[in-house]
Amino acid sequence: MATITSLGIGSGLDLNGLLDQLKDAERGKLAPITRQQAQQEAKISAYGKIQTSMDALQDAVGALSDPKLYQSLSANVRGDEISATTDADALPGSYRVEVTDLATAGTLASQRLVGTESDAALDMGGATQLRLDFAGLDSVNIDVAADSSLEDIRDAINANDAAGVSASVIFDGEGYRLALSSKETGLDASVTGFSFVDAAGAAVATPPFASDTQVSGQDAALTVNGIAITSASNTIEDAIQGVTLDLGELNLGTGETASSTVNVERNTLKVREAIGDFVEAFNDVKNTIGTVTKFDSETGEAAELVGDSSVRTIENRLRSVLSGGVAGGEFSTLTQLGITLQRDGTLEMDDDTISGLAKNSPDALSDFFTGVEGDENSVGLASSLSTTLEQLMSKNGTLGNAISGAENRIDSLGERYERMENTIERTISRYRTQFGQLDAMIAQMNSTSSYLTKQFEAMDAQLGRD
Repeated sequence: MATITSLGIGSGLDLNGLLDQLKDAERGKLAPITRQQAQQEAKISAYGKIQTSMDALQDAVGALSDPKLYQSLSANVRGDEISATTDADALPGSYRVEVTDLATAGTLASQRLVGTESDAALDMGGATQLRLDFAGLDSVNIDVAADSSLEDIRDAINANDAAGVSASVIFDGEGYRLALSSKETGLDASVTGFSFVDAAGAAVATPPFASDTQVSGQDAALTVNGIAITSASNTIEDAIQGVTLDLGELNLGTGETASSTVNVERNTLKVREAIGDFVEAFNDVKNTIGTVTKFDSETGEAAELVGDSSVRTIENRLRSVLSGGVAGGEFSTLTQLGITLQRDGTLEMDDDTISGLAKNSPDALSDFFTGVEGDENSVGLASSLSTTLEQLMSKNGTLGNAISGAENRIDSLGERYERMENTIERTISRYRTQFGQLDAMIAQMNSTSSYLTKQFEAMDAQLGRD
Protein backbone atom coordinates (compact mmCIF):
# COMPACT_ATOMS: atom_id res chain seq x y z
CA MET A 1 0.00 0.00 0.00
CA ALA A 2 1.31 3.44 -0.91
CA THR A 3 2.48 5.70 1.95
CA ILE A 4 0.44 8.86 2.49
CA THR A 5 2.88 11.80 2.76
CA SER A 6 0.34 14.56 3.28
CA LEU A 7 -2.41 14.34 5.89
CA GLY A 8 -5.94 14.20 4.45
CA ILE A 9 -4.95 13.00 0.96
CA GLY A 10 -6.12 9.47 1.60
CA SER A 11 -9.18 10.23 3.70
CA GLY A 12 -10.20 13.51 2.15
CA LEU A 13 -10.46 15.01 5.67
CA ASP A 14 -8.80 18.35 6.66
CA LEU A 15 -6.41 16.67 9.05
CA ASN A 16 -3.72 19.37 8.60
CA GLY A 17 -6.17 22.05 9.68
CA LEU A 18 -7.23 19.93 12.63
CA LEU A 19 -3.58 19.36 13.59
CA ASP A 20 -2.91 23.13 13.42
CA GLN A 21 -5.86 23.77 15.72
CA LEU A 22 -4.59 21.18 18.17
CA LYS A 23 -1.11 22.75 18.00
CA ASP A 24 -2.52 26.23 18.73
CA ALA A 25 -4.49 24.81 21.63
CA GLU A 26 -1.41 23.11 23.04
CA ARG A 27 0.77 26.23 22.65
CA GLY A 28 -1.88 28.15 24.55
CA LYS A 29 -0.39 26.49 27.61
CA LEU A 30 2.71 28.71 27.09
CA ALA A 31 0.75 31.95 27.39
CA PRO A 32 0.63 32.01 31.23
CA ILE A 33 4.40 31.48 31.35
CA THR A 34 4.96 34.30 28.85
CA ARG A 35 2.74 36.60 30.89
CA GLN A 36 4.64 35.76 34.07
CA GLN A 37 7.95 36.44 32.32
CA ALA A 38 6.68 39.83 31.15
CA GLN A 39 5.50 40.63 34.67
CA GLN A 40 8.90 39.79 36.16
CA GLU A 41 10.69 41.84 33.50
CA ALA A 42 8.38 44.77 34.26
CA LYS A 43 9.22 44.36 37.95
CA ILE A 44 12.95 44.44 37.22
CA SER A 45 12.47 47.59 35.17
CA ALA A 46 10.51 49.18 38.03
CA TYR A 47 13.16 48.13 40.55
CA GLY A 48 15.75 49.70 38.24
CA LYS A 49 13.89 53.02 38.32
CA ILE A 50 13.89 52.94 42.11
CA GLN A 51 17.58 52.06 42.16
CA THR A 52 18.43 54.96 39.84
CA SER A 53 16.60 57.43 42.06
CA MET A 54 18.24 55.94 45.16
CA ASP A 55 21.67 56.28 43.54
CA ALA A 56 20.98 59.98 43.04
CA LEU A 57 19.89 60.25 46.67
CA GLN A 58 23.10 58.50 47.75
CA ASP A 59 25.14 61.09 45.82
CA ALA A 60 23.22 63.96 47.41
CA VAL A 61 23.64 62.44 50.88
CA GLY A 62 27.35 61.95 50.19
CA ALA A 63 27.74 65.69 49.56
CA LEU A 64 26.05 66.47 52.88
CA SER A 65 28.37 64.00 54.64
CA ASP A 66 31.44 66.13 53.89
CA PRO A 67 32.26 68.48 56.82
CA LYS A 68 34.17 70.77 54.43
CA LEU A 69 30.88 71.72 52.79
CA TYR A 70 29.81 73.72 55.82
CA GLN A 71 33.14 75.53 56.10
CA SER A 72 33.48 76.36 52.41
CA LEU A 73 34.17 79.96 51.49
CA SER A 74 33.68 81.93 48.30
CA ALA A 75 35.28 85.13 47.03
CA ASN A 76 33.00 87.87 45.75
CA VAL A 77 34.56 90.74 43.85
CA ARG A 78 33.19 94.25 43.59
CA GLY A 79 34.86 96.62 41.17
CA ASP A 80 37.06 96.11 38.10
CA GLU A 81 37.45 92.83 36.22
CA ILE A 82 39.47 90.87 38.74
CA SER A 83 38.37 87.29 39.39
CA ALA A 84 39.10 85.42 42.61
CA THR A 85 38.77 81.80 43.73
CA THR A 86 39.24 80.23 47.14
CA ASP A 87 40.62 76.98 48.50
CA ALA A 88 40.39 75.24 51.86
CA ASP A 89 42.97 77.58 53.47
CA ALA A 90 40.98 80.77 52.84
CA LEU A 91 39.75 82.86 55.76
CA PRO A 92 36.78 85.23 55.86
CA GLY A 93 37.68 88.87 55.32
CA SER A 94 37.52 91.89 53.05
CA TYR A 95 40.51 92.95 50.95
CA ARG A 96 41.12 96.07 48.88
CA VAL A 97 43.09 95.23 45.74
CA GLU A 98 44.64 97.96 43.56
CA VAL A 99 46.52 96.97 40.38
CA THR A 100 48.92 99.45 38.77
CA ASP A 101 50.72 97.13 36.32
CA LEU A 102 49.96 93.84 34.63
CA ALA A 103 52.58 91.18 34.00
CA THR A 104 53.69 91.19 30.38
CA ALA A 105 55.99 89.06 28.24
CA GLY A 106 59.18 90.46 26.73
CA THR A 107 59.70 90.70 22.97
CA LEU A 108 62.74 90.99 20.74
CA ALA A 109 63.10 91.52 16.97
CA SER A 110 66.18 91.02 14.79
CA GLN A 111 67.62 93.40 12.27
CA ARG A 112 65.84 93.60 8.94
CA LEU A 113 67.20 91.31 6.19
CA VAL A 114 66.92 93.40 3.05
CA GLY A 115 66.94 91.61 -0.29
CA THR A 116 66.90 88.15 1.27
CA GLU A 117 63.91 85.82 1.16
CA SER A 118 62.82 84.19 4.40
CA ASP A 119 63.56 80.70 3.04
CA ALA A 120 66.96 81.56 1.51
CA ALA A 121 70.11 80.01 3.02
CA LEU A 122 72.11 82.48 5.16
CA ASP A 123 75.84 82.85 5.67
CA MET A 124 76.05 81.60 9.26
CA GLY A 125 79.69 82.69 9.66
CA GLY A 126 80.57 79.33 11.23
CA ALA A 127 77.80 79.47 13.83
CA THR A 128 76.38 76.16 15.06
CA GLN A 129 74.06 77.54 17.77
CA LEU A 130 71.85 80.52 18.55
CA ARG A 131 72.21 81.66 22.16
CA LEU A 132 69.14 83.30 23.75
CA ASP A 133 69.68 85.59 26.75
CA PHE A 134 67.09 86.45 29.42
CA ALA A 135 66.84 89.12 32.09
CA GLY A 136 66.77 86.76 35.06
CA LEU A 137 67.13 83.24 33.65
CA ASP A 138 69.98 81.16 32.27
CA SER A 139 70.82 81.42 28.59
CA VAL A 140 69.51 78.76 26.24
CA ASN A 141 71.42 77.43 23.21
CA ILE A 142 69.53 76.35 20.10
CA ASP A 143 71.26 74.14 17.51
CA VAL A 144 71.22 75.60 13.98
CA ALA A 145 72.49 74.12 10.69
CA ALA A 146 75.26 75.68 8.65
CA ASP A 147 72.97 76.62 5.74
CA SER A 148 69.92 77.65 7.78
CA SER A 149 67.40 80.14 6.47
CA LEU A 150 65.44 82.58 8.61
CA GLU A 151 62.54 80.11 8.58
CA ASP A 152 64.85 77.24 9.57
CA ILE A 153 66.09 79.22 12.58
CA ARG A 154 62.48 79.99 13.54
CA ASP A 155 61.55 76.31 13.32
CA ALA A 156 64.59 75.24 15.37
CA ILE A 157 63.60 77.64 18.15
CA ASN A 158 59.97 76.51 18.20
CA ALA A 159 60.98 72.83 18.19
CA ASN A 160 63.01 73.29 21.39
CA ASP A 161 60.76 73.04 24.47
CA ALA A 162 63.43 74.71 26.63
CA ALA A 163 63.79 77.74 24.38
CA GLY A 164 61.59 79.91 26.60
CA VAL A 165 60.39 81.93 23.61
CA SER A 166 58.09 81.57 20.61
CA ALA A 167 59.57 82.58 17.26
CA SER A 168 58.00 83.91 14.09
CA VAL A 169 59.11 85.55 10.85
CA ILE A 170 57.57 88.92 10.00
CA PHE A 171 57.81 91.18 6.95
CA ASP A 172 57.91 94.88 7.87
CA GLY A 173 57.38 96.15 4.32
CA GLU A 174 61.07 96.34 3.47
CA GLY A 175 62.51 93.06 4.65
CA TYR A 176 62.16 90.04 6.90
CA ARG A 177 62.86 89.92 10.65
CA LEU A 178 63.01 87.18 13.29
CA ALA A 179 60.54 88.05 16.06
CA LEU A 180 60.80 86.46 19.53
CA SER A 181 58.25 86.56 22.34
CA SER A 182 58.84 85.16 25.84
CA LYS A 183 56.53 82.26 26.71
CA GLU A 184 56.22 83.44 30.31
CA THR A 185 55.30 86.85 31.60
CA GLY A 186 57.44 88.81 34.04
CA LEU A 187 60.77 90.63 34.03
CA ASP A 188 62.99 87.60 34.69
CA ALA A 189 61.55 85.62 31.75
CA SER A 190 62.01 88.58 29.38
CA VAL A 191 64.25 87.81 26.38
CA THR A 192 66.96 90.48 26.20
CA GLY A 193 69.12 89.47 23.24
CA PHE A 194 70.65 86.71 21.17
CA SER A 195 73.98 85.85 19.59
CA PHE A 196 75.35 83.26 17.18
CA VAL A 197 78.14 81.05 18.59
CA ASP A 198 80.48 78.46 17.13
CA ALA A 199 81.19 74.92 18.31
CA ALA A 200 83.62 76.30 20.94
CA GLY A 201 80.92 78.54 22.38
CA ALA A 202 82.48 81.77 21.11
CA ALA A 203 80.44 84.43 19.34
CA VAL A 204 81.09 84.39 15.58
CA ALA A 205 82.67 87.46 14.03
CA THR A 206 80.16 87.76 11.17
CA PRO A 207 76.69 86.63 12.30
CA PRO A 208 73.89 86.49 9.70
CA PHE A 209 71.98 89.17 11.64
CA ALA A 210 71.82 90.76 15.09
CA SER A 211 69.13 91.83 17.53
CA ASP A 212 67.49 95.19 17.03
CA THR A 213 64.29 96.10 18.88
CA GLN A 214 63.72 94.84 22.44
CA VAL A 215 60.76 95.45 24.74
CA SER A 216 61.25 94.18 28.27
CA GLY A 217 58.55 92.22 30.02
CA GLN A 218 57.37 93.41 33.39
CA ASP A 219 55.97 92.02 36.62
CA ALA A 220 52.48 92.69 37.83
CA ALA A 221 52.33 95.36 40.53
CA LEU A 222 49.48 95.64 43.01
CA THR A 223 48.62 96.34 46.58
CA VAL A 224 46.41 94.30 48.90
CA ASN A 225 45.11 96.40 51.79
CA GLY A 226 48.03 98.75 51.11
CA ILE A 227 50.73 96.04 51.04
CA ALA A 228 52.81 96.18 47.85
CA ILE A 229 53.04 92.90 45.91
CA THR A 230 54.82 91.98 42.67
CA SER A 231 54.22 88.88 40.59
CA ALA A 232 55.74 87.52 37.39
CA SER A 233 52.29 86.16 36.51
CA ASN A 234 48.84 87.70 36.29
CA THR A 235 47.58 84.70 38.30
CA ILE A 236 48.55 85.49 41.87
CA GLU A 237 48.32 82.86 44.59
CA ASP A 238 48.30 83.51 48.34
CA ALA A 239 48.67 87.27 48.20
CA ILE A 240 45.47 86.70 50.17
CA GLN A 241 45.61 83.45 52.14
CA GLY A 242 43.78 80.67 50.28
CA VAL A 243 42.72 83.03 47.47
CA THR A 244 43.91 83.08 43.87
CA LEU A 245 43.59 86.40 42.04
CA ASP A 246 43.36 86.44 38.25
CA LEU A 247 44.19 89.78 36.61
CA GLY A 248 44.01 88.42 33.07
CA GLU A 249 40.77 90.22 32.17
CA LEU A 250 42.03 93.66 33.15
CA ASN A 251 42.87 96.22 30.49
CA LEU A 252 45.08 98.93 32.00
CA GLY A 253 46.22 101.97 30.09
CA THR A 254 49.38 103.88 30.91
CA GLY A 255 49.12 105.38 34.36
CA GLU A 256 45.75 103.73 35.07
CA THR A 257 44.88 101.82 38.24
CA ALA A 258 42.25 99.11 38.68
CA SER A 259 40.59 98.87 42.08
CA SER A 260 38.48 96.03 43.47
CA THR A 261 37.24 94.75 46.80
CA VAL A 262 37.50 91.02 47.37
CA ASN A 263 35.13 89.71 50.03
CA VAL A 264 35.85 86.20 51.28
CA GLU A 265 32.75 84.87 53.03
CA ARG A 266 30.90 81.69 53.78
CA ASN A 267 29.50 80.01 50.69
CA THR A 268 25.90 79.82 51.87
CA LEU A 269 24.74 79.16 48.30
CA LYS A 270 26.77 75.97 48.11
CA VAL A 271 25.31 74.69 51.39
CA ARG A 272 21.77 75.66 50.40
CA GLU A 273 22.12 73.95 47.02
CA ALA A 274 23.50 70.77 48.61
CA ILE A 275 20.59 70.55 51.06
CA GLY A 276 18.15 71.40 48.25
CA ASP A 277 19.63 68.63 46.11
CA PHE A 278 19.10 66.19 48.99
CA VAL A 279 15.44 67.20 49.37
CA GLU A 280 14.88 66.96 45.62
CA ALA A 281 16.59 63.55 45.41
CA PHE A 282 14.55 62.16 48.31
CA ASN A 283 11.32 63.42 46.75
CA ASP A 284 12.31 61.80 43.46
CA VAL A 285 12.70 58.45 45.26
CA LYS A 286 9.30 58.92 46.87
CA ASN A 287 7.63 59.90 43.59
CA THR A 288 9.27 57.02 41.72
CA ILE A 289 8.00 54.55 44.31
CA GLY A 290 4.55 56.12 44.07
CA THR A 291 4.53 55.66 40.29
CA VAL A 292 5.54 51.98 40.29
CA THR A 293 3.12 51.07 43.12
CA LYS A 294 0.12 53.05 41.89
CA PHE A 295 -3.34 51.48 41.64
CA ASP A 296 -6.09 53.23 39.67
CA SER A 297 -9.37 52.34 41.35
CA GLU A 298 -11.43 53.73 38.45
CA THR A 299 -9.77 51.73 35.68
CA GLY A 300 -8.54 48.85 37.82
CA GLU A 301 -5.04 49.26 36.37
CA ALA A 302 -2.19 48.34 38.69
CA ALA A 303 1.45 49.38 38.35
CA GLU A 304 4.27 46.86 38.35
CA LEU A 305 4.98 46.78 42.09
CA VAL A 306 1.58 47.20 43.72
CA GLY A 307 1.72 45.61 47.17
CA ASP A 308 5.41 44.75 46.82
CA SER A 309 6.87 44.06 50.26
CA SER A 310 10.40 45.08 49.26
CA VAL A 311 9.23 48.54 48.27
CA ARG A 312 7.33 48.93 51.54
CA THR A 313 10.49 47.97 53.42
CA ILE A 314 12.51 50.61 51.54
CA GLU A 315 9.93 53.30 52.30
CA ASN A 316 9.71 52.37 55.96
CA ARG A 317 13.49 52.28 56.42
CA LEU A 318 14.01 55.69 54.83
CA ARG A 319 11.09 57.25 56.71
CA SER A 320 12.42 55.81 59.97
CA VAL A 321 15.84 57.44 59.49
CA LEU A 322 14.34 60.82 58.57
CA SER A 323 11.86 60.90 61.44
CA GLY A 324 14.28 59.46 63.99
CA GLY A 325 16.47 62.56 64.02
CA VAL A 326 19.96 62.79 65.54
CA ALA A 327 21.40 63.37 69.00
CA GLY A 328 24.27 65.38 70.39
CA GLY A 329 24.04 68.65 68.48
CA GLU A 330 22.11 71.90 68.55
CA PHE A 331 19.56 70.50 66.10
CA SER A 332 17.95 67.07 66.36
CA THR A 333 15.20 67.02 63.70
CA LEU A 334 14.76 68.13 60.11
CA THR A 335 11.84 70.30 61.18
CA GLN A 336 14.23 72.52 63.14
CA LEU A 337 16.07 73.16 59.88
CA GLY A 338 12.91 74.19 58.08
CA ILE A 339 12.52 70.82 56.30
CA THR A 340 9.12 69.24 56.89
CA LEU A 341 7.61 65.90 55.92
CA GLN A 342 4.43 66.35 53.87
CA ARG A 343 1.32 64.17 53.92
CA ASP A 344 2.32 62.53 50.65
CA GLY A 345 5.66 61.49 52.16
CA THR A 346 7.77 64.10 50.35
CA LEU A 347 9.97 66.76 51.96
CA GLU A 348 9.55 70.52 51.71
CA MET A 349 12.38 72.97 52.43
CA ASP A 350 12.14 76.55 53.65
CA ASP A 351 14.86 78.34 51.67
CA ASP A 352 15.05 81.32 54.02
CA THR A 353 15.54 79.15 57.09
CA ILE A 354 18.27 77.07 55.43
CA SER A 355 20.02 80.20 54.12
CA GLY A 356 20.01 81.74 57.60
CA LEU A 357 21.42 78.60 59.18
CA ALA A 358 24.09 78.23 56.48
CA LYS A 359 25.21 81.79 57.17
CA ASN A 360 24.88 81.98 60.95
CA SER A 361 25.05 78.37 62.20
CA PRO A 362 27.25 76.37 59.80
CA ASP A 363 28.80 74.34 62.62
CA ALA A 364 25.37 73.31 63.92
CA LEU A 365 24.35 72.24 60.40
CA SER A 366 27.56 70.24 60.12
CA ASP A 367 26.89 68.53 63.45
CA PHE A 368 23.36 67.61 62.35
CA PHE A 369 24.32 66.09 59.02
CA THR A 370 27.83 64.74 59.69
CA GLY A 371 27.89 64.21 63.45
CA VAL A 372 29.54 66.19 66.24
CA GLU A 373 33.29 66.40 65.67
CA GLY A 374 35.23 64.51 68.32
CA ASP A 375 32.19 62.60 69.57
CA GLU A 376 32.53 58.98 68.46
CA ASN A 377 28.95 58.23 69.46
CA SER A 378 27.48 61.07 67.39
CA VAL A 379 26.14 59.96 64.02
CA GLY A 380 24.79 62.60 61.66
CA LEU A 381 21.64 62.25 59.60
CA ALA A 382 23.57 62.08 56.33
CA SER A 383 25.78 59.32 57.72
CA SER A 384 22.74 57.34 58.90
CA LEU A 385 21.01 57.75 55.55
CA SER A 386 24.14 56.76 53.67
CA THR A 387 24.48 53.57 55.73
CA THR A 388 20.80 52.73 55.23
CA LEU A 389 20.99 53.31 51.48
CA GLU A 390 24.07 51.11 51.19
CA GLN A 391 22.31 48.34 53.06
CA LEU A 392 19.14 48.60 50.95
CA MET A 393 20.99 48.68 47.62
CA SER A 394 23.70 46.14 48.35
CA LYS A 395 23.70 42.80 46.55
CA ASN A 396 22.18 41.13 49.61
CA GLY A 397 20.06 44.11 50.59
CA THR A 398 16.33 44.60 50.19
CA LEU A 399 16.50 46.02 46.67
CA GLY A 400 19.33 43.75 45.57
CA ASN A 401 17.45 40.66 46.73
CA ALA A 402 14.26 41.83 45.03
CA ILE A 403 16.05 42.29 41.70
CA SER A 404 17.94 38.99 41.93
CA GLY A 405 14.72 37.22 42.96
CA ALA A 406 12.91 38.49 39.88
CA GLU A 407 15.86 37.52 37.69
CA ASN A 408 15.87 34.02 39.16
CA ARG A 409 12.15 33.68 38.53
CA ILE A 410 12.68 34.70 34.90
CA ASP A 411 15.37 32.03 34.56
CA SER A 412 13.07 29.44 36.14
CA LEU A 413 10.19 30.45 33.86
CA GLY A 414 12.50 30.21 30.87
CA GLU A 415 13.40 26.65 31.79
CA ARG A 416 9.73 25.83 32.37
CA TYR A 417 8.86 27.36 28.98
CA GLU A 418 11.47 25.23 27.27
CA ARG A 419 10.24 22.05 28.96
CA MET A 420 6.64 22.87 28.03
CA GLU A 421 7.64 23.51 24.41
CA ASN A 422 9.35 20.11 24.23
CA THR A 423 6.24 18.46 25.70
CA ILE A 424 4.02 20.21 23.16
CA GLU A 425 6.26 19.16 20.29
CA ARG A 426 6.14 15.55 21.42
CA THR A 427 2.34 15.73 21.73
CA ILE A 428 1.94 17.24 18.26
CA SER A 429 4.33 14.66 16.85
CA ARG A 430 2.20 11.90 18.39
CA TYR A 431 -0.96 13.50 16.95
CA ARG A 432 0.71 13.69 13.54
CA THR A 433 1.56 9.97 13.66
CA GLN A 434 -1.93 9.02 14.79
CA PHE A 435 -3.52 11.21 12.10
CA GLY A 436 -1.32 9.59 9.50
CA GLN A 437 -2.44 6.17 10.64
CA LEU A 438 -6.07 7.30 10.64
CA ASP A 439 -5.70 8.77 7.16
CA ALA A 440 -4.22 5.52 5.86
CA MET A 441 -6.89 3.41 7.54
CA ILE A 442 -9.75 5.52 6.13
CA ALA A 443 -8.13 5.47 2.72
CA GLN A 444 -7.96 1.69 2.87
CA MET A 445 -11.55 1.45 4.02
CA ASN A 446 -12.66 3.77 1.21
CA SER A 447 -10.78 1.61 -1.26
CA THR A 448 -12.41 -1.56 0.07
CA SER A 449 -15.83 0.09 0.02
CA SER A 450 -15.34 1.13 -3.59
CA TYR A 451 -14.23 -2.37 -4.57
CA LEU A 452 -17.23 -4.02 -2.88
CA THR A 453 -19.60 -1.53 -4.43
CA LYS A 454 -18.30 -2.36 -7.88
CA GLN A 455 -18.58 -6.13 -7.18
CA PHE A 456 -22.16 -5.78 -6.04
CA GLU A 457 -23.01 -3.71 -9.08
CA ALA A 458 -21.47 -6.43 -11.31
CA MET A 459 -23.48 -9.15 -9.58
CA ASP A 460 -26.69 -7.13 -9.98
CA ALA A 461 -25.94 -6.77 -13.67
CA GLN A 462 -25.43 -10.54 -14.09
CA LEU A 463 -28.64 -11.31 -12.26
CA GLY A 464 -30.50 -8.79 -14.31
CA ARG A 465 -31.13 -6.50 -11.41
CA ASP A 466 -31.33 -2.87 -12.18
